Amino acid sequence: MTVKVVISDYVWESVDVERSILGPDVELVPLKTTSEDEFLDAAADCDALLNTYAGPITARGMARMNKCRIIARYGIGVDTIDLEAATEAGIIVTNNPTYCVEEVADHTAAMLLASARKVDLLDRSVRAGRWDVMEAAPVRRLSKTTLGLVGFGNIARRVASRMAAFGMTILWHDPFVKEGQFDVPGRKTELDELLAASNFVSLHTPLTLQTKGMFDDTLLGRMRSDAILVNCSRGGVIDQDALVRVLDAKGIAGAALDTCVPEPLPPDHPLRGRDNVLINPHAAWYSVEAFADLQAGAPGEVARVLRGERPFHIVNPQVLGRSRAGL
Repeated sequence: MTVKVVISDYVWESVDVERSILGPDVELVPLKTTSEDEFLDAAADCDALLNTYAGPITARGMARMNKCRIIARYGIGVDTIDLEAATEAGIIVTNNPTYCVEEVADHTAAMLLASARKVDLLDRSVRAGRWDVMEAAPVRRLSKTTLGLVGFGNIARRVASRMAAFGMTILWHDPFVKEGQFDVPGRKTELDELLAASNFVSLHTPLTLQTKGMFDDTLLGRMRSDAILVNCSRGGVIDQDALVRVLDAKGIAGAALDTCVPEPLPPDHPLRGRDNVLINPHAAWYSVEAFADLQAGAPGEVARVLRGERPFHIVNPQVLGRSRAGL
C-alpha cells in the first residue's frame, strides 16, 4: 500500500530534500496553501502532514485525515495546531525546536545592541545627509543597564550569556524554570520586578492562549519610560494596539520587533516609520545552516514515524500509547 505524505505549504524552491529523506516509495504531494480548507481534499487520505504556516489545523480537519499518523511542523511554534484534538485523534505532533536557536539568540543580541547604540537611527541620519552624533542622545553605557528576559528557554539563556559578556545585569522570569537550574548568568525575579528594573525587556515566550496579547496596556505600563521592548519570539505575545498607545504616550522609549501581527505588517501600520521602532521581516531564524536544518527536520520526524520509530520532538507526548502510529 502506498504511503502518502502531504506538504501543506513550503517557502523554498524545491522539495528535493523531502524526497531524499522520505525515499522513493512515499507518494509526496507538495502544496502551497494558506488554510486548512485548501489542503484538506489532498490530505484526507494522507499518512503524514508536513506543515509550515497553513492553518489553523483543527479537530474538523483531523477528523477528515483519518489515516494521518503525524503532523510535523517545520518550525518551532505549534500555535496553529489544536494539540488537544490531535491527541484525541491519536495523531503525533512534532516541531523543530533546535534548528535556529543560535540564530535567534544572535539576532536578539543584534537588535538589543542596535537599539542600545541607536545604530539604525544614526544610519538613517547619515543617509539623509546629516552628521550629528547627538541625534542618538541619550545613549547609556551598556554595562550600566539591565536586561530583563521574559521566558528563560534555550534561546533566552543564550541571550543571557551573550549580553552578560557586555556587562549587562541580567534578570529573568519564567514560572517553569527554577533558580539555579541552569549555569547561566542572571537572577530569577517576579515579572513586575523585572519590568520595573529593566532598561531592555526581551520576550522569549511561546504563543499560547495564556500568552496571547500578554504585553497589553497593563504590562507595558509597568515598564520603565526609558525601556526598549525587544521581540524575536511571536508577534501575538504583544498587543500591538497597546504598544502603539504606550509609544505615543512616551511610556516606553522604543521597540525592536522581528515578529508582528499580521506579517507582513501593512505599509500604513502605525508602528512603521517611527525613529524609535526597529522592525525586521521575521528574519531572526535565518542562516544558511538554519535553513538546511529547517527543511530537513520535519521530514526526518515523518520518516521515523513511518519506520515505526519514536520521533525526537513530540509536542503532545500524551498521545503515546494510543497513537495511530502504534507508538
